[in-house]
Amino acid sequence: MCGRRWGKSLICQNISIQDALEGKLVAYITPTYQLAKVFFEDMSKLIPTEAATINKSDLTFHFVTGGVIRFFTGEKLDNLRGQKFHRAILDEAPYIKNLEQGWLNSIRPTLTDFKGSAIFVSTPRGKDYFYSLTMKNGEDGWQSFKFTTYDNPFIDRAEIDEARRQLPAPVFEQEYLANPMENAANPFGSENIKACIRPLSNQEPVCFGIDLAKSYDWSVIIGLDAGGNVCYLDRFQKDWHTTKQAILKLPRKPILLDSTGVGDPIFEELQRAGLMVDGLKFTSNSKQQLMVGLQNAIHSKSIGYPDGVIVNELDIFEYQFTANGVKYSAPSGFHDDCVMALSLSWQNWQSRMGKGKYSFI
Repeated sequence: MCGRRWGKSLICQNISIQDALEGKLVAYITPTYQLAKVFFEDMSKLIPTEAATINKSDLTFHFVTGGVIRFFTGEKLDNLRGQKFHRAILDEAPYIKNLEQGWLNSIRPTLTDFKGSAIFVSTPRGKDYFYSLTMKNGEDGWQSFKFTTYDNPFIDRAEIDEARRQLPAPVFEQEYLANPMENAANPFGSENIKACIRPLSNQEPVCFGIDLAKSYDWSVIIGLDAGGNVCYLDRFQKDWHTTKQAILKLPRKPILLDSTGVGDPIFEELQRAGLMVDGLKFTSNSKQQLMVGLQNAIHSKSIGYPDGVIVNELDIFEYQFTANGVKYSAPSGFHDDCVMALSLSWQNWQSRMGKGKYSFI
């Protein structure tokens, strides 16, 4: 359990390489495929080409010693079934979906043949299953370690002190001192998020919010009914032409669309097509207003959404205080497209339906 920038991923990568040089089999597990690719590229820079064959398509290193490092993601832990390893490394462990079941049912059995070991590593994320594992310290077969960002001699202490001055105390405690706090960096709060979970509404939508994909992200369309409940959800990765066609097929209701950057020409085309569409360019100020609006809606239970991908993204969403203000986003390697589409749909709903019905402080 370590503070940010302590060096936990680099240490795990070095441990993996040393194991493989000794002819051992290593499973390197990350929460998402995108994060796996980042760590794979980092490790590629550490391994001499004569030491291992690098397979980018399946994220695997085959060493001349017979050792293997293979990347897996928490999105598809069933891919571990039938495999055997000397060591499993779970990087950013708390962000692996259903970590407890994944560990017990999919990962732990792969270590049986070799009586292997596992390393769980992360900055804390509240008092979750990862935290419960650190509490096993001293039990048979378990040992835990804790380091703060201050323990990294290569990080300027003045930078950490500046973060202490800027961040709320609970956020600094968790992110830099590695003291687990309850949702310190999440603007919504896990209990509030759960309280708004409702089945997908079967009522007609009164408005839509659309977040358009950028690079490897997803395009997400969310529609809200008259009661503020999600009644339409579409999440996809398609080319611009197909994306535009999907929007054109929506019921003719008001749309608030992310018109930032590449979204601007699509916004103009949809306007010319006669849709009731408004564009919103994401800036630090406009994004903060969106997030505050969604935060108020969730805290007051004025909005409803089905369990699944929306809840997953809300759970990991976080804010950080920077020199330019508050930054809202998903952690590196994760997606926040559903959160953004939900916030757009809620702002659209408020402007159309909410006046006179709700008052937010």
